Amino acid sequence: MKKRIITLLLALIMVASLVVGAVPALAAEDAPITVRLHYSREDGNYEGWNVWAWDNAAVTPFSPPYYFEEVDGEMICTLPVKAGTMEIGFIVRLNEWEQKDIEEDQYIDITGILAGTVDVYVKSQVKGYEIELGNDIVTGVVVTSLSYKEENADGLPQVVVKMSSKIEGEVNTDTFTVGNDDGNVAVTAVKNVNSFYYLTLAEKLNPMRGYKIGFDGSEYDLTLIDSYYSSEEFESEYTYTGDDLGATYTPEKTTLRVWAPTAVGVNVNLYSDGNPDTQPAPTEQKAMTKDVNGTWICELAGDMNGTYYTYEVTTDNSVSEACDPYARTTGVNGHRAMILDLDATNPEGWDTDSNPFAGKNFTDAVIYELHVRDISSDKSSGIKNVGKFLGVIETGTKNSNGISTGLDHMKDLGITHLHLLPSYDFGTVYEDQLDTKAQFNWGYDPVNYNVPEGSYSTDPFNGEVRVKEFKQMVKGLHDNGISVIMDVVYNHVYNANAFCFNKIVPGYFTRPGSNGSGCGNDVASERAMVSKYIVDSVNYWADEYHVDGFRFDLVGLIDTNTINELMKTVKEKHPDVVFYGEGWTMSTAVTKTGYSMTTQTNSTKVPGFAFFSDTIRNLIKGGTFGGISAGYISSGNANTAELNACFKGMPTWCSTPSQSINYISCHDNNTLYDHITMVTSTATEADRIAMNKLGAAFYMTAQGIPFFQAGEEILRTKPNGDGTYNENSYNAPDAVNSIKWDDLNKAEYMDVYEYYKGLIAFRKAHPALRLTDGAAVDANVEPMIGLPAGVAAYTIKGGVNGETAEGIVAAFNAGKSAATITLPEGTWNICINGEDAGVTSLGTATGTVEVPAVSAVVLVKGDVAPTPTEPTPTEPGIDNPKGMDTNMIIIIAAVAVVVIAIVAALVLKKKK
Repeated sequence: MKKRIITLLLALIMVASLVVGAVPALAAEDAPITVRLHYSREDGNYEGWNVWAWDNAAVTPFSPPYYFEEVDGEMICTLPVKAGTMEIGFIVRLNEWEQKDIEEDQYIDITGILAGTVDVYVKSQVKGYEIELGNDIVTGVVVTSLSYKEENADGLPQVVVKMSSKIEGEVNTDTFTVGNDDGNVAVTAVKNVNSFYYLTLAEKLNPMRGYKIGFDGSEYDLTLIDSYYSSEEFESEYTYTGDDLGATYTPEKTTLRVWAPTAVGVNVNLYSDGNPDTQPAPTEQKAMTKDVNGTWICELAGDMNGTYYTYEVTTDNSVSEACDPYARTTGVNGHRAMILDLDATNPEGWDTDSNPFAGKNFTDAVIYELHVRDISSDKSSGIKNVGKFLGVIETGTKNSNGISTGLDHMKDLGITHLHLLPSYDFGTVYEDQLDTKAQFNWGYDPVNYNVPEGSYSTDPFNGEVRVKEFKQMVKGLHDNGISVIMDVVYNHVYNANAFCFNKIVPGYFTRPGSNGSGCGNDVASERAMVSKYIVDSVNYWADEYHVDGFRFDLVGLIDTNTINELMKTVKEKHPDVVFYGEGWTMSTAVTKTGYSMTTQTNSTKVPGFAFFSDTIRNLIKGGTFGGISAGYISSGNANTAELNACFKGMPTWCSTPSQSINYISCHDNNTLYDHITMVTSTATEADRIAMNKLGAAFYMTAQGIPFFQAGEEILRTKPNGDGTYNENSYNAPDAVNSIKWDDLNKAEYMDVYEYYKGLIAFRKAHPALRLTDGAAVDANVEPMIGLPAGVAAYTIKGGVNGETAEGIVAAFNAGKSAATITLPEGTWNICINGEDAGVTSLGTATGTVEVPAVSAVVLVKGDVAPTPTEPTPTEPGIDNPKGMDTNMIIIIAAVAVVVIAIVAALVLKKKK
């Protein structure tokens, strides 16, 4: 996903030193500052426009959204702000992120304002604003940051207060107060250095408690727990290693265990309904008992299957109700966990269900990326279960011309793995409004990590249904020879403050003040119980749902220890599960020292984990950020060394093809065809199709693991309707995101489909394209030298990795004119050219071969792996597009035989 990257400072954390920040709470009842944001639009249409705002310290929203109201002819939204807030970030947006007024985040500096009204004037589509301070403004010196040390240089506890400027007048031990509801801690000395004030305390502070620092009538939150969470002391005392967190169900009883080390009390609220709107109060409440390592337990007698529950957690003078982080399923919108007999949700044959990819290497995979809704949401899909898990596995579906769609299309195409965009419970689709409101989201906003998304089930109000139907989908795909990869987002959550784990253990799950994800709440994977949660979650999906692979969103924000542990534990039971992700390097404030992140440059630290290769993407398709640009296929230009490294599956950050995910389009950014269209304004459609085919031929025959976006094989496009193309369609309507199956009715689209199908068949037929280690690639794949500009060609030795052919030559010409390359000795069969691709010979070449402009030619010496015999189609479909039935084919064949016999007889008679 595209992310805004902000660098934030993390103070040094040591065993004897706890470092914290001033985080003023933004509550309306305690908000002496009023910020009024005036918004003006030339079109005068303000419907749906609102403000998403957050404060400078918490990096979390206040209570958004804030909507505009008309006041004296102006559209104004009012933000309540607590004294001491230095900066407010804001975004003017349409509804729930349908559109931003401007792309950049904006910030209002109000440092030193203690009370009064601040008017901010914003014009639509104009970066920046004008600011006016009201006559009621009160300014002064304010606290800008706080830190605490258990022991300073003198061995005494100390709070360090940074002020916005030096305090005028006398400063003494009464200038500041330090305390909480239990009373104040005496300040025994104050030392001033410029705007820093060092407060020596009479006693150490309790890191499990919150404190207030008082100055000049204002209070500032001093939260020690954030740093204490990452200390050796905390993790030694409170790391739980058991496997029974959540609900352990039997027909006789259910045992609940929750990790809540900061709690002073925990209750279980029981409900018969999973919808808070229809049953607001619990039917029963049970007290939990404190147990080992910060856990609390409760035993519920009897058969509790189908009962909904939440935890009511009391911590340091606050009470929160939260869903179970280990919930197996939930009610509508994920608010309440549900106790479930998981065995009863298994489809028939689940005990013998297995991964179709078992026993193969990662480089044998061909991965197809799909959003659950996209496959069925266009009326041309012929799929009945629109937008549902069950829609993914419907068979026999056809478009308007009787051509196969959906699962039959994917199966015929030849993919090995279906990569599903996030299918756990996410936050931006309201499951109780599916029939009343058109909704779409990719789902990169986690709410309940271990629960299938309810909007993809046929009944989101019944927690059992989503579990059953997800398993049915997996079983249906397995039965059709397709493995299942799940897109997982463990790097951030939808809303940090509302996330169940953080409501139970405040602030534990996320890195304070860190925003590498661009969502303001990077997950603190380095903390022991967060790491355990991620490891447990991945194992749960592999064990309970038979998921065969995991694609990690922004995995560069997750530490390598966690990734290695989850791979090790999953592979102990499921050795054929695959792992890959987005290994971009991003700034994140890790709360411990000595941890490395799972980035491309750290690929050697996570053997067995593959990374998306933006190297091959940018090289072949062209740049996607900071303005799109032409790539090799559309310009004929490429860095030869980079091109060779990518074909060998080993760009600079990678030493083995098993770690390179080769792709040129995915859900992010423009589709491949749209990108080509945008950078080739004068090209014909035939030219653009040729570029598309050339790009596909390159990454499909390169070493590594090929990956492509669903619909790339039928020239998928995402037009906005105004002549532009959508490059970030995460919440765009079905009209933009759906796969248009009727495009297959056009001959040129069917031709591209058949080309992709042939490329996949060719790759599967030739193990020499699927080498598993760098040494084998270096020994067997050789770039040709002395080629014309825009031409790249490679020889691949036969007999390697089970290859039956004597050799393979792959040549690519992105230039504007044909090129001739010299072949190794012998006769070579052409299996791929600019028009066709497959495993049968399209002709032969000896000595040299011509590679036409903007095309690929791939040749095989010896065994070309003939196409397996396929049954004759009996109805319209991809293999029989004209729809002739079997009887008609037999009649035509018989007539042909008779005609040939008559002609032969006449010829023989004439010769006599």
